[in-house]
Amino acid sequence: MKLIVITKPTFFIEEDKIITALFEEGLDILHLRKPETAAMYSERLLTLIPEKYHRYIVTHEHFYLKEEFGLMGIHLNARNSQEPKGFSGHVSCSCHSIEEVKAKKRYYDYVFMSPIFDSISKKDYNSAYTPEELRQAAKEGIIDKNVMALGGINPDNILQIKDYGFGGAVILGDLWNKFDDCKDQDYHRIVQHFIKLKEMAD
Repeated sequence: MKLIVITKPTFFIEEDKIITALFEEGLDILHLRKPETAAMYSERLLTLIPEKYHRYIVTHEHFYLKEEFGLMGIHLNARNSQEPKGFSGHVSCSCHSIEEVKAKKRYYDYVFMSPIFDSISKKDYNSAYTPEELRQAAKEGIIDKNVMALGGINPDNILQIKDYGFGGAVILGDLWNKFDDCKDQDYHRIVQHFIKLKEMAD
């Protein structure tokens, strides 16, 4: 099962070092999500990440970065819902219901399905599905290797994601909560937490 990490929505000093360390420990895909930020900051971050990892990065904004930095692809969501005219390459998108996954997944390389569990990073963004609904969706082939689970995933429930048949687990709050970018300088704890998640996902 793939392990995908979404960046924090804001930039911080040690970010490039942490992202590089996560790739060195086997991160499959990084989603660069920086809503309502200037493109120059994303450009700067990308220049600080070793070029060999750029092909495993998907951007949610400033889609020209895909070609400029040789990124893996782009991700569509409510803010950016259309790929650029004539775009060719990897495209993923966000889905928020089983029906939406069923309707959209054939058109994309993979889709995010959320929120599977109560969100850690978004207040009052609670699970939208029962275990029975998820098992039925897997039985019907709606949930498969091209559907990535997002929302509240942590070491206590990541094996359930595997059991439901998702192709990957998307991590956000559980990982970044292990690092306070205002006062922490040592990012050993966040990397160790990622290694634990990676071992469980494999």
